[in-house]
Amino acid sequence: MTLSNWTEADSDQAREIWSEYQQHHDVSERVGQTAGIEPVSGSIWFGDSIQDVIAQRDAAGSAAPLFFMRVGSTAYYRKGGHR
Repeated sequence: MTLSNWTEADSDQAREIWSEYQQHHDVSERVGQTAGIEPVSGSIWFGDSIQDVIAQRDAAGSAAPLFFMRVGSTAYYRKGGHR
């Protein structure tokens, strides 16, 4: 899979992998970290930032696209100001 053919099904699969992972692992000490989920292999990398996660993935010899989650949040990033 390449980034150019990423589909909503890939995002859904990554979310399902993340949900399953959280059912079997305590992630409370990782709140605020970035999780990079690879939907085909099911691999998950954790780091302080997207760049950190990508560096770990690259070091593992993978180039697969990742879906990013912020541990402890429902979304990685929300755009918008406070009024």
